[in-house]
Amino acid sequence: QVQLVESGGGLVQSGGSLRLSCAASGSIFRINVMGWYRHAPGNQRDMVATITSGGTTNYAESVKGRFTISRDNAKNTVYLQMNSLKPEDTAVYYCNAVTVGGRYWGQGTQVTVSS
Repeated sequence: QVQLVESGGGLVQSGGSLRLSCAASGSIFRINVMGWYRHAPGNQRDMVATITSGGTTNYAESVKGRFTISRDNAKNTVYLQMNSLKPEDTAVYYCNAVTVGGRYWGQGTQVTVSS
């Protein structure tokens, strides 16, 4: 089992920045990939960014050049630095961890970008 706790969401004006954090606990040695997904009303849950245990990253086209995913292995924490935020980035952001045994999700954190 893996437990994920997100923090760092909030309300920000267009063009602003936020940093999301996701702290993992439990069977963290089994985590292969961690990532961030988002779910806006009326849309499906979409991948935003992922990072492997080796540090390889992948981004959705819509956030490339604006968002950066990183991880601190000593703290078992993954971060999502979000810059140049747009109103269309408004969504609930979920942390995700993939292990051999399955996928795990955090509770989600709301990000709202006002125009």
